[in-house]
Amino acid sequence: MASANVREFTDDNFETEVLGSQTPVLVDFWAEWCMPCRMIAPTIDEIADEYAGRVVVGKMDIDKSRNVSAKYVSAIPTIIIFKNGEAVKKFVGLTSKENIASAIEEAMG
Repeated sequence: MASANVREFTDDNFETEVLGSQTPVLVDFWAEWCMPCRMIAPTIDEIADEYAGRVVVGKMDIDKSRNVSAKYVSAIPTIIIFKNGEAVKKFVGLTSKENIASAIEEAMG
């Protein structure tokens, strides 16, 4: 992961780090072998840096964390924004930084 502001989520820490967070959380569900996931990674890093301290941003490797991934993901990349433990916005496939930022702003508001 290129940005120090991007956390790693797992089956073990998902409930605490994501569902229990007091601030909005963006979760990027990805896999090493997924080319579109690699394509959107720099965007996730930029978002993490720009919203540092206001929004938690992290990645979840679907191959390593199958339990949580099975609940939320049908295709990757999938980006979900959680607020107060609930999924409030979901993007499946590639999407623009503007769309992601707009969804984050809405979740923060």
